[in-house]
Amino acid sequence: MSLSKILNSLEKSWERDDILLKIKNGLGADKIVDEFLVKNEMQIKELNSLLKPEDIELLNQVEQLSTCESKLINEIKNLNYIENIENHHIMNKKKMVPSNRISFNKISSFMINWSNKFVVIALLTISAIALSKQAWA
Repeated sequence: MSLSKILNSLEKSWERDDILLKIKNGLGADKIVDEFLVKNEMQIKELNSLLKPEDIELLNQVEQLSTCESKLINEIKNLNYIENIENHHIMNKKKMVPSNRISFNKISSFMINWSNKFVVIALLTISAIALSKQAWA
C-alpha cells in the first residue's frame, strides 16, 4: 500500500467527531491514542516501514507545529477566561450584559478546519517514533 493511501486511511479512522465524543464522555487522551494505535496497528507498522529520514524530519516539524497550535488554543482559552472574569466584574458593578461575543461554534469550526490534518500527522509521528523505539529495543 502506498504512503498516501495509508495516511488517507488513518485520517478516515481518526474521526474528530468520535474523538470529541470520547473526550466529552471522560476518556483521556492516552486512552484514545492507545485505542487508535491498537485499531490501526498494521497500517501504522506499514507506514513506519515506508517512512524515509526526510519524512521523519517533516513529521517532527509538524509535531512542533501542533505544539504551537496547542499553545495558541491555550492562550485563546486563557484570554477568554480573563475576559469572562472582567465581564463578570463589570456586570456586577454596572449590571450590563456583554455584547458582540464570538460564538464557540465559530471558534471550534475554525480550529477544526485549521488543524485537522496536523493533528493526524502529529499522532502518526508520535506512533512512528514509539514503534521505531520499540523495534530497536
